[in-house]
Amino acid sequence: MNQQSRTDDELKQTIRERYAERAAAAADTKTCGCCCGPATPVESQDEVARGLYAVDETGDLPPKAVLASLGCGNPTALADLQPGEVVLDLGSGGGIDVLLAARRVGPGGKAYGVDMTDEMLALARENQEKAGVANVEFLKGEIEDVPLPDASVDVVVSNCVINLSVDKDRVLREAYRVLKPGGRLAVSDIVFQGDVSLVPQGLREDADAWAGCVAGALEEQDYLARLRAAGFADPAVEVTNVYDGSPANSCCGAPALPAGVRLVSGFVRAVKPR
Repeated sequence: MNQQSRTDDELKQTIRERYAERAAAAADTKTCGCCCGPATPVESQDEVARGLYAVDETGDLPPKAVLASLGCGNPTALADLQPGEVVLDLGSGGGIDVLLAARRVGPGGKAYGVDMTDEMLALARENQEKAGVANVEFLKGEIEDVPLPDASVDVVVSNCVINLSVDKDRVLREAYRVLKPGGRLAVSDIVFQGDVSLVPQGLREDADAWAGCVAGALEEQDYLARLRAAGFADPAVEVTNVYDGSPANSCCGAPALPAGVRLVSGFVRAVKPR
């Protein structure tokens, strides 16, 4: 069944089931997958993190937090987090970025994680307990309807999750709502660049490719326009990797794309005006 024949609720359920499976895989520490591929055997934390996190960042985290790393970037390292700030991670998964954010903002700050998958929330809370981090709270919810009040956080981060949403405009409006004036959006995401009409239709209609962070990706200029429409200022995308479709550098097994369009991971920045 392809994307077009699924309702939004069915697609969301497919995504929830996919990430529940990955949470279970990380929980038994036998297998793990990244956002851009199926679960695969792993032999070291650094291999799981796929070079996205420095060894000194992950060395004292619970192994299961690193095993559950499913992102395409390291937003907490690029967000310029400051002591005392309040951070929200949209789609927090096993909690690695929340735990890293909590460390960066210190005991005077706080890091929230929001996730819709019960299995991921259970894993994240287990990782928090093992890490002994007090300034963290994981909340059950959807990124289209964040369970936090208006103007309550300084920074919104996310790691390869916004592309999964079936209502990205609502996600961006929610991020804008919960940010304080002057607050920052700093997310890693999968993005198309160029003429998206060249992307094979079968790829864009594949539900598994959507759950794997490819089919739901926005085109770069479309992404920037949606950020502006949500109220954000100074939106920008910094490319961090270009996927060429090779076995060693493919997102969710996506093939090499025709000339004129490419699939990238990028660091997306924007600011809520004061």
